[in-house]
Amino acid sequence: MNCLRRRSLILLMGGALLLSFSAGSQAQDKDLNGTSADKQADTGKKKVDDKGKKNLRKLEKELATPYKKWLEEEVPYIITNDERSAFLQLQTNEEREQFIEGFWQRRDPTPDTVENEFKEEHYRRIAYANERFSSGIPGWRTDRGRMYIMWGPPDSIDSHSAGSTYDRPMSEGGGTTTVYGFDDWTYHYMEGIGQNITIEFVDPTGTGEYHITNNPGEKDAMAEVPGGGPSLLESMGMTTQAQRFTRTDGSTAPLGPAGTNNLDSNEEFTRLEQFAKVQAPPPVKFKDLEEVVSSRILRNQISFDYRFDFMRITGDTILVPVTVQIQNKQMTFRDHDGVQSASLNLFGRISSMTGRVIQTFEDVIQRDFPDTLLEPSLRGFSIYQKAVPLRPGLYKLDLVIKDVNSGNVGVVNTRLAVSPIPDDKLEASSLILADQMEPVSSKDVGVGQFVLGSTKVRPKLDGEFHTDQAMDVYLQFYNLKVDEKTHKNNVSLDFKVTQGTQTVTHEVKTGEQLQQNGEQITVQQVVAPRTLPPGKYKMEVQATDLVANQTVTRSADFTVTPPTVTEKVAASGATGR
Repeated sequence: MNCLRRRSLILLMGGALLLSFSAGSQAQDKDLNGTSADKQADTGKKKVDDKGKKNLRKLEKELATPYKKWLEEEVPYIITNDERSAFLQLQTNEEREQFIEGFWQRRDPTPDTVENEFKEEHYRRIAYANERFSSGIPGWRTDRGRMYIMWGPPDSIDSHSAGSTYDRPMSEGGGTTTVYGFDDWTYHYMEGIGQNITIEFVDPTGTGEYHITNNPGEKDAMAEVPGGGPSLLESMGMTTQAQRFTRTDGSTAPLGPAGTNNLDSNEEFTRLEQFAKVQAPPPVKFKDLEEVVSSRILRNQISFDYRFDFMRITGDTILVPVTVQIQNKQMTFRDHDGVQSASLNLFGRISSMTGRVIQTFEDVIQRDFPDTLLEPSLRGFSIYQKAVPLRPGLYKLDLVIKDVNSGNVGVVNTRLAVSPIPDDKLEASSLILADQMEPVSSKDVGVGQFVLGSTKVRPKLDGEFHTDQAMDVYLQFYNLKVDEKTHKNNVSLDFKVTQGTQTVTHEVKTGEQLQQNGEQITVQQVVAPRTLPPGKYKMEVQATDLVANQTVTRSADFTVTPPTVTEKVAASGATGR
């Protein structure tokens, strides 16, 4: 399906709309009674348009790889035709970089803040689509991935597995049948379209690649089985199964009682409107912290730990979660009616090696403890994370933390090297050892600190785990080959814990055990440190693609220590607000 040129059909049934996207250019109404001069003008215009489109296609082929991928893999569903045309005609990489920066600024819903929520949400959606909807092709290329990227998570999902029994509503003819796997996504409201809109995806091939459809009869696995799954009128002898395929409204669902399944006329609509006009870069709230970064004055009255991880979003964009952790004992607490409160202002800036600012972020880390819990809490820590989409390259990361109560400041200036994750061989993300890993609700998918796709993963920066707590392992593998016959990957995962040269634990899993058959898989493994005596260890995860005969390994060091009572009280991480 050509995702850049599509026609959308809206099907009104039972108070809900059923959407369909199909390839092809949008037809224009013709004036059949026009004059010959008008026809000649139209013909001349068509020749010019065709020539312009041909030139644009040529320019797109000649585009440098990073910008070609940005255009074709990252923004194809949200870029307008005018923007695409303008971008293809730019002459230098500097112009393209400025265009991309302006592209995101135009869509920033809150231009008076340093964050661009639209951009961050867009890349979160791509990452989730790749994790959730891969089926022999990357998740972002699938119909479900495309709709998720464009419209976000639906308000409700009605999912039916292949071979399940389905009671048709009267709008689909009634009666009971057996269906192929299908999902109905319902949105309470879609801007520019309407309310209570249902989008249907069907998997008639059983390969896991659900495609969008406007035919409610396509999911019926018994449609061509004589006498299979009769509708209400068919069981009463008032119509026949063959009449399903003589309908002129595009549906092969059974005919229902009069007035229950009449189709509305097709309606055209555009995908998304731009969020905002071009505006100047947003102002910074914490001006004093930005000045500390700009003047490079190192006032390390506060020390803190940090780390960055790397997750692939597309072939040329990497999600970089930047995690900051500070010990509570370095924070200044003040008493407020029996509650001890501390507040930190955090400012971060990522810039290119030439000094161009790529992104800034800032937040407040607030901690409040009752008087009775302050002392044990001082042995704990506070943690914050900001996930930033970046292109491969070398950057400079500046982090500044200021204690509001004391005025103390801590500064880190470090090198941030983002390596590409190519899409032509088996690759992996960072391996994260976490002290918290749990699924999030559907409304929180890809939203908030520590959320990667549909899972909340909080890194343990010091790699220290007590024997009474679980150690969670999280990483992703990319570019697994999918067997052309089975439409599944064939991967072997080797989990190994070593101490020095000695292997302490060893476990092997397959893609089938993970129930993930696409070209990308997400690994979530729980290790129980209580089975390990205190000491230093290494966790190693090796993936072997048995189809492509390729192997990739990721590892991380960790330490097992005896439990402490106070750590249980103080270990919960703070969130910025």
